Formats: sequence, C-alpha cells, structure tokens
Amino acid sequence: MNGSPGAGPGGAPPGKGQPEEGFSVSEFAGVGIQFAVSILVFLYLGQWLDKKLGTAPWLLIIGVFLGAGASFYSMYRKLMAAQARDEAARKARRESQR
Repeated sequence: MNGSPGAGPGGAPPGKGQPEEGFSVSEFAGVGIQFAVSILVFLYLGQWLDKKLGTAPWLLIIGVFLGAGASFYSMYRKLMAAQARDEAARKARRESQR
C-alpha cells in the first residue's frame, strides 16, 4: 500500500508523476482506428468500382494503397503538429527561465 491515501503510482500525488512535456496518449488514441477505417473505405470503394468497370482486382489494390497513403499522411501531419506544439512550449519555458 502507498504511504499516503489518494497517492498515485510510487506514492506521488495523483497527476504529479507525469512529465509536463511530451505527447499525451489520448492525443493519438484514435490513429490506429483511423488507419484501419481509411484502408477499409478505400478497399470497398475500389471493389465497388471494379465491379462497375470490370477491372478487378486493380482498383481494389489501388484503393488499398491510396487508403494507406492517406492514413500515413494524416499521421505524419498530426505528429508534426504535435511536435511543433511541444517545441514551442519548450522554447517558451526556456525564454521564461531567462
């Protein structure tokens, strides 16, 4: 049992053991689901177009790659934006310490 009631892991007060900088897990919790859904949507779109145009399986394959590419691009943009926010926060802390 921890030394104090209501203490978080390691005996630290709740919310005090977490680092102030870095990325939060909740910020990226849906990235995997977004990745899978994007691939599935493009897969089914490619499959539907293949049935309509009689080009099986080429549009299905292209759809999967387009879905994966769009997902990777979305992840990249999200990670770069989070990194820029983190860097700006670090710079602001450094400036305020001077």
